[in-house]
Amino acid sequence: MALWSGRFEQGVDAFTQRFGASLPVDKAMYKQDIAGSRAHANMLAAQGVIAEDDAAAISAGLEKIEHAIDAGAFTFDINDEDIHMAVEKVLTADIGTAGARLHTGRSRNDQVATDARLFAKGLCLELMAHNVSLRRALVAKAEDEFGCIMPGYTHLQHAQPVLFSHHMLAYFWMLTRDFGRLESALQAADVSPLGSAALAGTTYPLDREMTAAELGFAGVIPNSLDAVSDRDFLLDLDYACAVSMMHLSRLCEEIILWSSSEFGFITLSDQYSTGSSIMPQKKNPDFAELIRGKSGRVVGDLVALLVTMKSLPLAYNKDLQEDKEGVIDAAHTLADCLVCMEGMIETMRVNEDAMREQAKKGFLAATDVADYLAKKGMPFREAHEVVGNLVLTCEKRGCDLDDLTLADFKAASGLFEEDITSALDLESIVAARTTIGGTGHEAVHVQLAQAKETLEADAQRHG
Repeated sequence: MALWSGRFEQGVDAFTQRFGASLPVDKAMYKQDIAGSRAHANMLAAQGVIAEDDAAAISAGLEKIEHAIDAGAFTFDINDEDIHMAVEKVLTADIGTAGARLHTGRSRNDQVATDARLFAKGLCLELMAHNVSLRRALVAKAEDEFGCIMPGYTHLQHAQPVLFSHHMLAYFWMLTRDFGRLESALQAADVSPLGSAALAGTTYPLDREMTAAELGFAGVIPNSLDAVSDRDFLLDLDYACAVSMMHLSRLCEEIILWSSSEFGFITLSDQYSTGSSIMPQKKNPDFAELIRGKSGRVVGDLVALLVTMKSLPLAYNKDLQEDKEGVIDAAHTLADCLVCMEGMIETMRVNEDAMREQAKKGFLAATDVADYLAKKGMPFREAHEVVGNLVLTCEKRGCDLDDLTLADFKAASGLFEEDITSALDLESIVAARTTIGGTGHEAVHVQLAQAKETLEADAQRHG
């Protein structure tokens, strides 16, 4: 029998019962639901609303139910509609009248909002821990391959040489921002709606601060209407997941390119590759492709919740039942992808020779040759044109800048001297970028130290 059956002469039919049930999704929140009920019962007893004996019986009965669910010995009945009704029905059957008093001063509206916030907090903490682990892998790979030079790209065209470590750390900082977004989502979820009842509060003398403290919330939501209808904290979590998946997708795209025969920059471990059913030579970056593909479903989860929330009037509406499935999917998908990416980064082999060979192509020294002239007094725009002409000469001859003779350089500008050869050396080009955030060896050493400091601070707080 439904909790609301008193006003109705007929129940819903079998189809609408299944259609309207949220139990298949929200039973994942059974621990949060039981924790909220235990806190509510303790507060009711402390406020003299129910007897201490009733509160003790409720707490013991809830503990028994939790153990049964943990052990897989609890039978969920779709007719119970949601996790709240499933738990309360068994509790009341077990302990009698005391169980029927549990819902005093409470609605399923503030109950589910409480469950969702507790559940979201747990998801955030789990994702933050995985985020820290992946960032550790990126830092370790950057240290292990320090000094390896690769071509940097813009528009997927060779641009300037950079340290591979510098490239890895770019993703470290992306993921650091992702950690911050997850932390913000955690803070957004960390306020209690419990005690707001259906939408207007209650006439019972509830102590909302007491239940908030017992459940580990930082405070209470000050408006009962907002408390039961707000799902911004889930949107924040969805958004954090979507942005993080976008970053992982970008890294996966590069891994897919780098592992191809055309690049040959890395070799993926057999653990993170698959073969072909017809072509025996194939070694495919399937797991990088899967992460790249899964980014679409997580972005879809965010869009779905945004559209669900659009135009909803206050306060609670049944539409809000659709708030959890996408968030759970987004968080679990991101968690799996973070773990998979960590393993891929840790086990991939970096082919330094292939990277360095490609860094010699595409006139990557051109900017430094222009800088050479500018430092000798030529306006940079003029220097840019001079070097552009030199590149054009090389293209016509089928050679690179370091194949040109000193006479070729002097024909382009009398400012060129014998030391121009130093501007064409890969090591010198990279090492010269010493500004904060640059790719020079000294700058990247500083960046690595900063990354480690940031990582440890994040790990100590939440990771």
